[in-house]
Amino acid sequence: MKLIVGLGNPESQYIGTRHNIGFCAVEKIADSFGAKFSKGKGKFLGTKITHHQEQVIIIKPMTYMNLSGHAVVAAMNFYKIGSSDMLVICDDLNLPAGSIRLRAQGSAGGQNGLKHIIESLGSEEFARLRIGIRLNEQPLSSFSSFVLGKFSENERAVMEKILPVCRDAALDFAINGIEHAMNNYNKAVS
Repeated sequence: MKLIVGLGNPESQYIGTRHNIGFCAVEKIADSFGAKFSKGKGKFLGTKITHHQEQVIIIKPMTYMNLSGHAVVAAMNFYKIGSSDMLVICDDLNLPAGSIRLRAQGSAGGQNGLKHIIESLGSEEFARLRIGIRLNEQPLSSFSSFVLGKFSENERAVMEKILPVCRDAALDFAINGIEHAMNNYNKAVS
């Protein structure tokens, strides 16, 4: 059994924000299987799919980004899934929009959801798929305003192209593991 976590913030005011691209990615996976999210045994919404005989649990933490670790640990405990069988999908301000980066482990890199998951697990050893959200290299006056801001029309077009790639990369992880997914998907897509 695998666990795929999409990070974001609950509440309708955050729909369409850059910080919620992790939610968009897992929704794309669920939609491809006709799966619907429902309340889980913890502060998350979850659904289950079967892909090539592999059971995959997909969750969206409802704890807000900065407290994502609480929901992730609850899901891991409930489904008895170890960190080596988990992929976390989140936004990355340091990657250009239209690119993704898969890693087997590593630091939070300034992403507060990842930071809280690392603190909650006491380990950086879990796979992650980062989605670039920055369309240009202009300096930002406020990182929080940017990530909590809505995508522009141009940015939305870029994200619509990358979300199917994120879905495919996450499903590759579920079936073949992180190394295989990294080899196939660690490239810019624009």
